[in-house]
Amino acid sequence: MTTALIVIDVQRGFDDTEFWGKRNNPDAEANIRLLIEAWQRRREPIVLVRHNSAKPDSPLRPGQEGNEFKPELDGVTPDFLVDKSVHSAFHGEQDLHAWLRERGITKLVTCGIQTNRCVETTTRVGGDLGYEIEYVLDATFTFDETAQDGSVVTADEIARVVAVNLHGNFAKVTSTRAVLT
Repeated sequence: MTTALIVIDVQRGFDDTEFWGKRNNPDAEANIRLLIEAWQRRREPIVLVRHNSAKPDSPLRPGQEGNEFKPELDGVTPDFLVDKSVHSAFHGEQDLHAWLRERGITKLVTCGIQTNRCVETTTRVGGDLGYEIEYVLDATFTFDETAQDGSVVTADEIARVVAVNLHGNFAKVTSTRAVLT
């Protein structure tokens, strides 16, 4: 069975700590690269997803350096590229669902940025569409956030809750090591 690797929003703009704040999982990019290298060796399909923010202050706006992919994606020629301005890669400018169906791909491995935004949303939509998904938690990262009551929720707490919400409902939450063995 062919399994597509969906690499979501691994863009330079997420390095802007003044805009995003404190992040978790400093190993995420290295794990993403390990997954990409494995897919390239196996000649399995790789889908790259790019977020083209419409927000005027976002470092992910088209035409900005932050919209470019991070160096970990250098040398990657995707089998399919999705540009989007919303959270789910399934709602991008290109039709990811149709592309996967045309190739008979029913299994996906998701990774990228942010744990609780675009990677989670793509995984949820994909799960609802019937794909078998492995969500590689240690190949994602996110940022601390301020809750509605003003308290800070750490990126690690957010990642833990995302894993609980997804696992067994929309995907199998796993690790880079488990996917590669």
